[in-house]
Amino acid sequence: MDALNLPRPAWMSEDLVLLEEQARRFIGDEFAPHINRWHEAGIYDRDVWTKAGAAGLLCASMPEEYGGSGGSFAHEAVINRELSLAGFDTFGAPLHSGIVAPYILNYGTEEQKKKWLPKLATGEMIGAIAMSEPGTGSDLQGVKTTAKKSGNGYVLNGSKTFITNGQHSNLIIVVAKTDPAAGAKGTSLMVVETDGTQGFRRGRKLAKLGLDWADTSELFFDDVKLPAEGLLGTEEGQGFFQLMRDLPQERLIVCTAAIGMIERALRLTIDYVKERKAFGKAIIDFQNTQFELAECKTEATIGRVFHDNCIERHLKRELDTVTASMAKYWLTDLQNKIVDRCLQLFGGYGYMDEYPISRMYRDARVQRIYAGTNEIMKLLIARSL
Repeated sequence: MDALNLPRPAWMSEDLVLLEEQARRFIGDEFAPHINRWHEAGIYDRDVWTKAGAAGLLCASMPEEYGGSGGSFAHEAVINRELSLAGFDTFGAPLHSGIVAPYILNYGTEEQKKKWLPKLATGEMIGAIAMSEPGTGSDLQGVKTTAKKSGNGYVLNGSKTFITNGQHSNLIIVVAKTDPAAGAKGTSLMVVETDGTQGFRRGRKLAKLGLDWADTSELFFDDVKLPAEGLLGTEEGQGFFQLMRDLPQERLIVCTAAIGMIERALRLTIDYVKERKAFGKAIIDFQNTQFELAECKTEATIGRVFHDNCIERHLKRELDTVTASMAKYWLTDLQNKIVDRCLQLFGGYGYMDEYPISRMYRDARVQRIYAGTNEIMKLLIARSL
C-alpha cells in the first residue's frame, strides 16, 4: 500500500498503527465501492457521516468527555491520509474534525462543548466554517458579514461562498463583524445551528474544476436571529486571533491530503506502467519511464519526511506559522507536479475520466488555493527573512 516503503515515522505509535489498519479496512469496505457512483451523482450520501462517526473516524482528537476518541492530531492525520489514499478526497471530515471541532473545544464555553461536540463526533451534526465571501478570499479582515447585538442575542446578515460541507452541514461557524469599525479586532466567530433556522438558506452546490462530488456551496444569512450563546466563547472581537492561532493545523491538514494523493498517484502509475505495453515491451522498461518515476519517488520521499517532521513538531506544539506555510505551499506544488507527471505516463488514458489519475489531476489544483493561497504562504515566509 505504501508506494514509498519508508520506515514508520517516530510519531506513529502502536495504537496509531492499529487505527491506520482499522481505518483502511473500513474505508475500503464502506466507502471505496461507492466512489464512482458518488462521482457520477455529483455528491456523496449523507449517511457517510453517521457511518464514519460510528466507526470512530470523526473527532478522534476530541476528549472522551465530549464524545470524541480522546486522541491527538496524530489520530486525525492517520485517518485523513487513509481517506486520501483511498481516493475519498472530497469528504469534508478533515475540516469537520480537525478545524471546526477544535474551534469549539479551544474557544467554546463548557455548555457549548457539551452541546455540540458529541453530536459532531457521531455525525449527527456536520460542521462547516464560513470564512470566504464573494468579495473576499484570503483577506479575512475584509469580511462584510455582520452580527449585530439584538436584545440578549445577535442578528446575522451576510453571504459566504466556497464553503466545504455547504449542503450537508447543520453547524456552521461564521466569521462575522460584531464591530465593523474596529477592523480585525471587531471580528467574532458566530455559531449557527441551521436546522429550522429562519433566514438561513443554502445556495447552489458550486460547479467546480475538480472535487466534483464535494458539496462546496454558497450560504446566505438574512436576519438570522442567534441567541447569546451563538457567539463562540464569551467575548466579542476574538475571532481574528482565534482564526490565526489555528491556521497552522489547517495547513497541515492540507499537507496530509497532498502527500496522500502523491502516494496514491505513484502507486497507481507504477502498477499501470508495469502492465501496459507499447512497442512490444512494458512501459516500465523504457528508460524515460524509469527516470520520471525515480524523480517522482525521490521528491515524494522528501515531501513525506517533511510532512512527518511537521506533524511531530505540531504534536509538541512547536510548529510555527512560517514552517506550516512552507509545508503547505511546497507540498501542494509538489502534489500538482507529481500528479501531472504521472498522468503523462498513462498516455491518452490519463485524460479519460474513468481513470482516477484524471480526477486527481483536477482535484489537486485547488490545494494551491484554499487554506491560504500559496502566494500568501510565500508572503508569510518572507516576513521571517
